[in-house]
Amino acid sequence: MFTLPIGDRARLAPLEPWRAPEFLAHIDRARDTVDPWIPWATFSTDLPTATATLQRYADRLATDTGGIFGIWLDGTLVGGVMFTRFDTTSGVCEIGCWLEKAGEGQGLVNRACRILVDWAFTERAMSRVEWWVAAGNARSIGAARRLGMTRDGVLRRHSPYRGVRHDIEVWSVLSEEWPTAGETSSTSGVRAELDRLMDVFVGAFTNTGGVRPDLDVIREVFIPQGRIIANVGAEPVIYDLDAFIEPRRRMLTDGTLTEFSEREVTARTEIFGSIAHRFSEYHKSGYHKGEWFEGSGHKTTQYLLTPAGWKMSSLAWDDVPATVTG
Repeated sequence: MFTLPIGDRARLAPLEPWRAPEFLAHIDRARDTVDPWIPWATFSTDLPTATATLQRYADRLATDTGGIFGIWLDGTLVGGVMFTRFDTTSGVCEIGCWLEKAGEGQGLVNRACRILVDWAFTERAMSRVEWWVAAGNARSIGAARRLGMTRDGVLRRHSPYRGVRHDIEVWSVLSEEWPTAGETSSTSGVRAELDRLMDVFVGAFTNTGGVRPDLDVIREVFIPQGRIIANVGAEPVIYDLDAFIEPRRRMLTDGTLTEFSEREVTARTEIFGSIAHRFSEYHKSGYHKGEWFEGSGHKTTQYLLTPAGWKMSSLAWDDVPATVTG
């Protein structure tokens, strides 16, 4: 079967039923991060159920209605991508992805997904590629955005999972929006990097499911002289990086703010040579001192191209008042 390189150390290949032992070992490593978002991880708990999962996708591949493909890094299975739906009659398909921690931060999912999307458009003449994601899955939403997809909307309380009904965001890209092989990638590459910086910033605060927030990464995405501005009261409050990070680290680790996550829901980015500007809308939710809250607001972010690459230089935000439920 085919194997495609997706970097110097990584490859993409079909994830067939005979690979079930390797697949099961990988899912066991990835279960804590994958299980909340991909239901089949819940059911792949031993060799027979792991084999059954891969067989279902093999059957879909045989009938031209889906498929599953693994990502190997240095010879170890660390994740994959899939066509969860592939409908040639309507010209619409859906892709998805998953990854264990050992494969994170290397662009593997983005490169693998681009191969699937490009094949769907150029080889199979599909009209639309979709990405369905639980509204709280910030990493997957970031992956859709980096592919250049557009958020079409939210299917409220669409999918039940473990007794809870989840909102599902639908993202998509159309064939006419997908860059051809001959098009330059400089602008799209810059946009992808600016998207990544924002994803890192937003993801730094997440402490859902026992995840420990990593606020130190904020220093990596900002220039050292960066400023973060809260414009939510009578007067703006201007922070340097240390003044912004430390009180939020305390709130996110001392029990004041739990099950917290924030995500961009819309964003518009403009690039002007070595500077860029982004205007975005965000949603956030969590427990504050034991009370559930949901909120939203807007951010404006400035970027600079530095000798170390693109960095944030300043960010200002304004909250819409949060709603609290007991």
